[in-house]
Amino acid sequence: MTTYAALLRGINVGGAKKVPMAELRALLSSLGHEDVRTHLQSGQAVFSTDRAADEPDALAAEIAEAVEKSFGFTVDVLVRDHAYLRAVVDDCPFPAGDLEPKQLHVTYFSEPVGAERFAEAAPESFLPEEFRLGDRALYLYAPDGLGRSRLAVQLARPRFTKGLVTTTRNWNTVVKLAELTAP
Repeated sequence: MTTYAALLRGINVGGAKKVPMAELRALLSSLGHEDVRTHLQSGQAVFSTDRAADEPDALAAEIAEAVEKSFGFTVDVLVRDHAYLRAVVDDCPFPAGDLEPKQLHVTYFSEPVGAERFAEAAPESFLPEEFRLGDRALYLYAPDGLGRSRLAVQLARPRFTKGLVTTTRNWNTVVKLAELTAP
């Protein structure tokens, strides 16, 4: 059995895409997954499955299709295993222990991205905000929080995210997902 986290993008924020966590747990269980748990109300679920470990994209597609059938709207889903989630925590280029969790965020990407994709972002004009790229992830340091971050708005523009599924989580959630998926 492998334990995964499913990250559903944009649910239960702003009112349009509501997914009660009890119903999400039931949905994932109906797909044959075990030990299903949710974290917070903003679209994180943890589950175990005996499906091959090289199938996270297939699992994400299956979950997205089931959500659409059950709730009537499309939602982007990323599925990641513990090793990946732990590496995101361990590879953080910012001093996470010295920052408030609201100051540090990770945007997960569906595919690897290179620095050339963000070459036009002009990060120097957003200081003290900063970002660094990792493995299918972007680490964002926003000292005043995500809601006040001008850099976050810039990095979310379609010219930077085109062709990618992306979803952002605060540092507390990043760490918690690594913990919840631990063997």
